[in-house]
Amino acid sequence: MADLVNSYRSHAEKAQADADAATLDNVRDRNLRAAHAWTQMADRQERTERARATREGSSSAAVLEPLEQETT
Repeated sequence: MADLVNSYRSHAEKAQADADAATLDNVRDRNLRAAHAWTQMADRQERTERARATREGSSSAAVLEPLEQETT
């Protein structure tokens, strides 16, 4: 699942870079909306993974700690 979060963050970074490079307002706006959406999906996935780890016990929580450190 960490791969999914990283994938979402990667898409967000690409969309942000595309927005920064855009010369047309509508293209810039579209890419900014996409970057925002990808970031929201990554955040939502991280919350889901933390909730799942809490439900399943501390063994899963130990797996997620390195993930949280990478994203900060």
